[in-house]
Formats: sequence, C-alpha cells, structure tokens
Amino acid sequence: MIPQNIQLDSQGRLRHLLTIEGLKRQMIVDILDAAESFTTVGGQAVKKVPLLRGKAIVNLFFEPSTRTLTTFELAAKRLSADVLKINVGTSATNKGESLLDMLRNLEAMHCDMFVVRHAESGAAHFIASQVAPHISVINAGDGRHAHPTQALLDMFTIRRHKKEFAPLTVAIVGDIMHSRVARSQIHALTTLGVSELRVVAPKTLIPSHASTLGVHVFHDLTEGIRDADVVITLRLQKERMESALLPSEHEYFQQYGLTPEKLKAAKPDAIVMHPGPINRGVEVSSEVADGPQSVILEQVTNGIAVRMAVMSMVLGRAPEGAAQ
Repeated sequence: MIPQNIQLDSQGRLRHLLTIEGLKRQMIVDILDAAESFTTVGGQAVKKVPLLRGKAIVNLFFEPSTRTLTTFELAAKRLSADVLKINVGTSATNKGESLLDMLRNLEAMHCDMFVVRHAESGAAHFIASQVAPHISVINAGDGRHAHPTQALLDMFTIRRHKKEFAPLTVAIVGDIMHSRVARSQIHALTTLGVSELRVVAPKTLIPSHASTLGVHVFHDLTEGIRDADVVITLRLQKERMESALLPSEHEYFQQYGLTPEKLKAAKPDAIVMHPGPINRGVEVSSEVADGPQSVILEQVTNGIAVRMAVMSMVLGRAPEGAAQ
C-alpha cells in the first residue's frame, strides 16, 4: 500500500492528490462542494476565472488519453493557468534522459503542478516524492492503482442525482481486477458511507482480496444490480490482461453487458454510469448508454468542475465564490 501522508501538508491541507485511499470523508466532501462552485463557469460568455492566473501546470501523460487529458487541460485553462503538455513520445526521455532529469528541468522552468498519467502503479507517488516543495502532483491514473479525480467526478455526479450517499446501494459491474477506477470508486464510496457496495463480474475479473474492501461480490448480473440505486459499468481492460480471462467479448456481453431488459432489475430511478471510453455492445448496449437513465455525458462535463476544484485546492487557492 502506498503511504498517504505525502498528500497532505503540515496543516493537513491537500498538497498532492495521488489516491482516494486515506482521505477523510470531510476532505472528499470539501472537494465536491468546491466543484459545485465551478459548475457555472462553462456556461459563462467568458469561460474563465482568475484563480490560478500566473500558475504553470504541466500535463505529463506517459499513457494515451483523450477524455482525461482534455478535461484536465480545460480545467486548468478555465482557472486561467498556463498549460504545457509534454509529448512524452518525442520528449528527451526517449533520447536517454532520465525521468528525474526531466523533472528537474521542468522545475527549473518554475512550473507549479504536474498532472501525471502513467502505466506503472505508483508512478505519481514516486514523482510526488521527488519534486521540489513548491510543486504539487495530481495523479491522472497510474497502472492498476488509482484514478482519484475520476472517482471524485463520479461521486459528484452521484450526489447531484441522489443527494445523500447513506441510503444508496451501488453496483460496480465489470473488470474489477484491472481497473484503477474501480479501486478509487470503492475507497470513495466506502468513505462516504453508502448503505451497500457491490461488485459484479466473472470470478476471473474479481481480485481475491475483494471481500476485504467492504464490498459484496456477485457473479450474476441480475442479482448484483437488483434494487440498486446506481449502476457503474467498467471497460474491459484488455491491455492490462496478462492472459485470456474471458472466452469472448460476445459471451461477456451476453452475461454481463447492461441492456434495457437487465437494467429493469435495478430501481426504476437508478442511474447508469461509465468512466469511458465505452465499448458499446460489450459492457453496455447503446440503448442504455444513450437512454434516459444514463448520466455518462454528465460525468464528462462534471469532470471539468471537479478537476478545477482539485487544482485550486492543492495550489492553496480557496475556490469559495470563485465562480461568481
């Protein structure tokens, strides 16, 4: 387990965001409340607030991304920060320069924050442990370990629809084994105190220690989502599978793909979520993904406000009233 205290400064304020694990409930609620103040910025004629004017934010994406990278970039620009994207594929690290040398050079350019996405678990924590004291690090996804801002935007979306977490039954369906999103969601939902948290998947896609995380394990989709308030479907992480854990995508969809008929087992007002990108006809049918219970596009929109909140908080800029 990665140590958590590096995330907080000596006053207990957020300095880095590397994982949900270890964060107190009030810290999560504070982030969600801060995000609420930024939701109107996108609808303004000038989609900017001056909160991070003069700050320099570097997006260090060592792994491909469209949705996460775009929303982080938009979030930073809407906070009036200067944004630099490093094309790691053509950077000096591909010419023999070490990662630490690259970080030192970026520090010498007086950058203030690194947003890091990496295929190796623990990479964001390693970078946070090495950077100068004035630099903050946000984990935009590391290996199978964590994706904290995705979990936070999911919590924000749930709260907007369901108001309170305590009464909720939440089912996470899909590739739990390889999903950093699932791990972060489980920590967030547990900390926020949902009534029941379920994971639903074939045995080959559920880690052996799942029951120690405070979740109920199901291998049957209908039973797993029965009377659920929230159904979160996950992408099959085929690029992280070390062997053939499933017979075929077609068979997976037959058993675990969310269709309108299967969704009837959940509560009539249940919301359907997916962190994206969606594999239609594998994890979820188009009828559900585009249907009235889907909040998938809302998740994308909410990701900007949540990432604005996180960036402003780790750089010590209180967001209260910032979006007015």
